[in-house]
Amino acid sequence: MGRRPTRSCALVSFRTSHGGPHNLARGTAHPCHSTANLFLHLPLGMAFALLTSVPPVFGLYTSFFPILIYSLLGTGRHLSTGTFAVLSLMTGSVVEQLVPEPLAGNLSRIEREQLDAQRVGVAAAMAFGSGALMLGMFALQLGVLSTFLSEPVVKALTSGAALHVLVSQLPSLLGLSLPRQMGCFSLFKTLAAVVTALPRGSLAELTISALSLALLVPVKELNVRFRDRLPTPIPGEVVVVLLASLLCFTSSLDTRYNVQIVGLLPAGFPQPLLPNLDELPRILADSLPIALVTFAVSASLASIYADKYSYSIDPNQELLAHGVSNLISSLFSCFPNSATLATTSLLVDAGGNTQLAGVFSCTVVLLVLLWLGPFFYYLPKAVLACINISSMRQMFFQMQELPQLWHISRVDFAVWMVTWVAVVTLNVDLGLAVGVVFSMMMVVCRTQRVKCLALGLAEGTELYRPLRESHKVPGLCILSYPTPLYFGTRGQFRRIVEWHLGLGRGKESPKPDGLPDTVSEPVRVMILDFGGVTFADAAAAREVAQLASQCQDAGIYLLLAHCNASVLETLTRAGLLDRVTPDQLFVSVQDAAAHALERLEHTGPKICTVWI
Repeated sequence: MGRRPTRSCALVSFRTSHGGPHNLARGTAHPCHSTANLFLHLPLGMAFALLTSVPPVFGLYTSFFPILIYSLLGTGRHLSTGTFAVLSLMTGSVVEQLVPEPLAGNLSRIEREQLDAQRVGVAAAMAFGSGALMLGMFALQLGVLSTFLSEPVVKALTSGAALHVLVSQLPSLLGLSLPRQMGCFSLFKTLAAVVTALPRGSLAELTISALSLALLVPVKELNVRFRDRLPTPIPGEVVVVLLASLLCFTSSLDTRYNVQIVGLLPAGFPQPLLPNLDELPRILADSLPIALVTFAVSASLASIYADKYSYSIDPNQELLAHGVSNLISSLFSCFPNSATLATTSLLVDAGGNTQLAGVFSCTVVLLVLLWLGPFFYYLPKAVLACINISSMRQMFFQMQELPQLWHISRVDFAVWMVTWVAVVTLNVDLGLAVGVVFSMMMVVCRTQRVKCLALGLAEGTELYRPLRESHKVPGLCILSYPTPLYFGTRGQFRRIVEWHLGLGRGKESPKPDGLPDTVSEPVRVMILDFGGVTFADAAAAREVAQLASQCQDAGIYLLLAHCNASVLETLTRAGLLDRVTPDQLFVSVQDAAAHALERLEHTGPKICTVWI
C-alpha cells in the first residue's frame, strides 16, 4: 500500500476550436489542461479537508458530488465547484467549537475515529443547513440579495480570510499540535500560541514545508506569467504530492521523525446518510453566513465570466443549483462547497465552455476514489498545509488593486479596508456582517450628501441645465433632486426648498451645496424635477404635501415634473392632490417651464434675462 508509483490518468477530450459546430466539442477542454484541472481538485480537496478539521478523504468526496450536481443545474458555463478555502475555514471553526480536541490528547485509534465521525457529522450538517437556507432563498426568489454583497466586500472578505488560512496552517507547517483558536482576535491568539510553542516544532516537517513552498510558489508564478506560452500549466501541486509521498515512504519519515501523514484513504463512497438533525439548531446560525458567502462568491465569479463571454446567468437558478448541491452532497458526508477560484481559472484557460467539462472531471475523480486512494497513504500533512497556503495566491494579490480603487472611489476603498480589518481582527463571520452593514451605511450616507441642482435655461437651446452653465429666469425656480425621497433625506430636501424660497426656517439657514449664491428676486413659480427620485416613502410624501401647502400660502405656484408613476401614487395617497391640481403635473421639465413662463407673462412684469 503506497509502494507503487501513482499511475497517470489520461482524459479523452473532444475539444475543437471555439468556432466549431459541435456543442459537445465546445463543451470540453484541452486534454492536458483538463488533466491539470482534475489533479488540482485532488490535492486541494484533501488540503481544504484539513482546514475543515475532517479526514482528507472527505475533501475528495466534496470534490466529486458538488461538481456533478452543479453541472446539471447551474447556469455558469465556466464555473468549477468543489472545496473553497474560505468556506472550509468557516466550517472548521464551527466544527472545532462544537467538537473540540480533548485536552489530554494521545487518543487511541478508536477514540480518534469517534472524534472524526462526530466532526464529519457536524460538517455535513453545516452543508445540509446552508443548502436548505439557499433553497429557501430560491423559493422566495431572493437571488437579488447577491447585489448587497458588493465587490469591495467580497474581495476584502476573501483577502482577509486568506490571512486566516495562512496563520491557521502555521502549526501544521511547523509540526506543532495546537488547538484551533476561536472567536474574536483568533488570528492573533494563534500567532501567539505558535510563537510560544516554536521550540517544540518538528525540524523534519519544517524542512518538508520549506521545500514544498520553495517549489509551489515559483511554479504558480511561472504558470501566471507564461500562461500564454505554456502548452499546459505546470502541475506543481501534483509534483509536490508525488515527491513528498515518495520521500516519506523511502525515508520512513513517519516512523523515524513522527511526521504526520494522510494515512489510508478508504476506497469507494460512504453510504448515503441523513446528517444528524439534532445538530441543526446549534449550527443554523452559523450556516447562514456560509450560505451567503457561497452564493455571493459563486454568483460573482459566474457573473465575471458570463460578462466576459457574453451570456447571462440566473441568480435564482444559481441559488437552486448550490442549494441542491450542498443538500444532496451532505448526505454523502460532504462539507459546504461553492465555486472555486483556482480550478475555475484553470478550466477557463483550458477552453471549457459548458458544464460538460465538469462531468468529465467527475468521471476521473470517481476513478481516483475507487482505485488510486492508497497511493496517498504516505503524503505528509505538512504538504497539504503548503498547498492550502499557495492556493491563496490570488486572494493575497487582490490587495494590489487598492491603489486603483483609491483612485476610482474613496468610499469603496473605505468599505474594502473596514471589511478587511474586521475580518482579520474579529473573524470571518463578524467581518462579513461588519462589511455589509458598513457598505449599506455608505450608500445611505451618499444619498444624504447628494447635491440638489438649481436649473436654468441653456443659451441658444430650450434645455435646462445647472445654473453655472446657463442663466436664470427671474421669478422662476427649478430644482432637480437626484436621489430617493425617504425618511433619511426628507429633512435635507425640506431645508433646500425652504432656503431657496425663503420660507420658514430656510431664511436663516446656510446655503446648501449646488445652489446659486444669491436669489435675484422673489420666486413666484417653483418647478420640482423629480426625475432622479426613484422612490418615496410615507414620511417624505407627507413632507412634499406640507411644502405644497406652504407654497400655496405664500402665493408660490408649484409644479412637479418628471415624476414616475410609483412616486406619484405615493404622493397622491399622502394628499398632494388636495393641494395641487393635475394641471400642475408635467411629463418633462421643458413642458413645466413653458407653462411657468406663460403664467409669469400673465401675472408679472415683462421677463428679462439675468446672466449668472
